[in-house]
Amino acid sequence: MSEPAAAPLRDRARRIAPGLLLSLVIALAATFVSEHYGAPVMLIALLIGIAFHFLHEEGPSAPGVDFAASTLLRLGVGLLGIRITFDQIAQQGIGPLLLVLICVPATIACGLLLARAAGKDWGFGMVAGGAVAICGASAALAIAAVLPTRPGHEKDTLFTVIAVTGLSTLAMILYPVLFAGLGFDDHEIGIMLGATIHDVAQVVGAGYAVSDEAGDIATFVKLLRVALLPVVILVLILTMRNRQDGARATLPWFVVLFAVLAVVGNLGVIPAPVAEGLSELSRWLLVVAISALGVKTSLKQMFALGYGHFAVVVGATVFLVLLALGLSTVL
Repeated sequence: MSEPAAAPLRDRARRIAPGLLLSLVIALAATFVSEHYGAPVMLIALLIGIAFHFLHEEGPSAPGVDFAASTLLRLGVGLLGIRITFDQIAQQGIGPLLLVLICVPATIACGLLLARAAGKDWGFGMVAGGAVAICGASAALAIAAVLPTRPGHEKDTLFTVIAVTGLSTLAMILYPVLFAGLGFDDHEIGIMLGATIHDVAQVVGAGYAVSDEAGDIATFVKLLRVALLPVVILVLILTMRNRQDGARATLPWFVVLFAVLAVVGNLGVIPAPVAEGLSELSRWLLVVAISALGVKTSLKQMFALGYGHFAVVVGATVFLVLLALGLSTVL
């Protein structure tokens, strides 16, 4: 690589280094606490990260923290595909797929109805319902990108991102306790976590805080939801086909990576030591990403959310949990 071409890479590396190092140190500390005291490493990483939120607001750490919480997270989730076996998928049966296919459109519809009842714009209901139904902040941003621009459009989108991120953080802590209290085993907990928590990061964190089995299943079910994002976006684009700036719906790259590794891993092409190395790399990437997510979480912003908008997001979240619990008894 020539010197001029390498310069931008060096500049980017310098920008993300402080925040990336911070996230790594928190991940190492969380791992130490987990190994010595038996606490869930994902939860410890999240809580330690929250204590250092001020470093995301001030100083040079923000770019690296954002990089760890987005790119490293997606890479870690993608690499989890190496842990998925065809036997696992076959054992899930059609139940989780039906659960997702029912819950996603029903929750989006709930968001639209709640927004209407609260006197809010339908666009906000679509963004909020889609974020709760599919994959949190990522879905909110993707859906907002294809909706018509209107007064308050950006404010509503930012509000939804903050709300679903905060609720996902709480869900990561509370849902495993809730579902265990209802008598679900690790397998069932994994399905419920994957079907109800908004963001991929918190699904992974909550699942692997319970057990490896719950984490694997939760990730699989969650990615079924994520895979519906381009479908929802495509429907929106076709609905508003007169727009000239409609975005193209594409499958997120980390979902493709997850699927490719799941297939290749089951074909026996990847040697066992390499597969184990990729699995361990995935675990570390996810702990670092969860640490960064904690650093990004502002408790002040979470508690300062408006009641009207917040009611829509909370209502859709409660609806999704209750619907998933109801369906779990028949699917």
